[in-house]
Amino acid sequence: MTGNRWWTLVLVCVASFMVLLDVTIVNIALPDIEAELGASLSDLQWVVASYAVALSAALLTGGSLADRFGRRAVFAIGMVLFTIASLLCGIAADPLFLNAARVLQGLGAAALLATSLALLAAAYPGNKERHLALAVWGAVSGAALAVGPLAGGVLVEASGWRSVFLVNLPIGFLALVGVACRMSESRGRTSGPVDWPGFVTLSIGLGSLSFALLRANEAGWGSTQVTVAFSIAALSLALFVWIERTRRDPMLPGAVFRRVTTTGASLGVLSMSSTAFALLLYLTLYLQTVLGHDPLEAGLRLLPLTLSIFVASAVMARAGSVVPARWLVSGGLALIGVGLLLMGGLKTSDDWTTLLAGQLVTGLGVGFVNPNVVAAAMGAVDSERSGVASGLNNTFRSLGIALGVAVMGAVFAGRVKESVSDALAGTPLAGRADELARAVSSGQLEHAMGQLPARERGIFAQAAQSGFVEGLNSVLVFAAVVAFVGTVLVIPLIRSRDLDGDGHAAQTAAAADH
Repeated sequence: MTGNRWWTLVLVCVASFMVLLDVTIVNIALPDIEAELGASLSDLQWVVASYAVALSAALLTGGSLADRFGRRAVFAIGMVLFTIASLLCGIAADPLFLNAARVLQGLGAAALLATSLALLAAAYPGNKERHLALAVWGAVSGAALAVGPLAGGVLVEASGWRSVFLVNLPIGFLALVGVACRMSESRGRTSGPVDWPGFVTLSIGLGSLSFALLRANEAGWGSTQVTVAFSIAALSLALFVWIERTRRDPMLPGAVFRRVTTTGASLGVLSMSSTAFALLLYLTLYLQTVLGHDPLEAGLRLLPLTLSIFVASAVMARAGSVVPARWLVSGGLALIGVGLLLMGGLKTSDDWTTLLAGQLVTGLGVGFVNPNVVAAAMGAVDSERSGVASGLNNTFRSLGIALGVAVMGAVFAGRVKESVSDALAGTPLAGRADELARAVSSGQLEHAMGQLPARERGIFAQAAQSGFVEGLNSVLVFAAVVAFVGTVLVIPLIRSRDLDGDGHAAQTAAAADH
């Protein structure tokens, strides 16, 4: 059994590393995907958002299935799905196929992530050994986030963008062999039916909301497809809430929200992921599209942010035993807001070093929030509901990335269109200003450039670069405002009296989650 326990730790760490790596590694590959597949900015946003939406929607259901049918079984199915989906991503010939494969990959990732903590808890029933196992898992999870952009740069530079997906194939195959031979099965005590109505309504609601936000600037906020998508999202999410309140065995029991700290922790992780993590898409495009860095160079220039997150998370996990969680989470969100503002105010003449101070401060803020918001989420519920609390926290983490990408995309596109139109006024291209502005905001810059006479391309290139920078500045300010709002809201919502007495256990679980 001892040997199986360590194999379980290794396999869970490998799976978590793959899942979390795929959150950030793909960002570096986006410009190459755009060039080869003819993808628009909306398509690129979906490459990130579709994975996060599927992961968000399926996490709670994945944990429920694991409790009923076996955690090892669901973990293995998740690994198969994730590996097959990675292959499909790697052979995609158009953006629609790629994004469909990313949805499947997100479902597999949800099964892997939903079972990770439960598998470790079953394999290490003793507190001391469990704390050690969770600490190892936490370090590996943090490393995945830290090395994602750099690993993506190395792979894209060496073998092209498809390699960021295909690299999962041999790892997934070897992990499956290990699961079959070395991992022990465990189940929860839950015996009720799976909440399929909840899963379906939540998935439709989150998918429709993301679609509406990502399509609004291209199709128009008042267009039929966007209006219908918003309506479906509102109806589905309202239906999900009603289902969860009336079902005997809901996947999200109302008792989880009995203490207001659960709401505060969910809001805190949503504020963090919708700003600092969702911003990686736009920073990557800026580094490669505007500054002209190749994928590896772009990955290296994002290391200050990711390494700052990694180091600060390890240090701040310990601070939670001394300082109340509300102040660490609130202070971290404030630091994120300050860091985003420090990155803002970019000019077309600036180099990447203009982002350096802001990256370090933002990473420090994430380090404050990350471990302590999970400690609050885990400590606010009874021990038998810790799995639901962990799943809920990870759901809001993934949901924040998806919604952050979508909403920032709307802000970005609106500012780019305005800036490009203003820059082209009074030039020979003034009559085509709206058309060209839409091309820049939708990521069709090269196609639009190819349609222009050679003498007019310089005018358009300058307007496009200026528009992109202005759009990024607007996104940074918007994200900072979101972080500052979260700073204020979490103070009354995360309460020390809601947390259970096992503070050390909560802190260890927190360190394990990223």
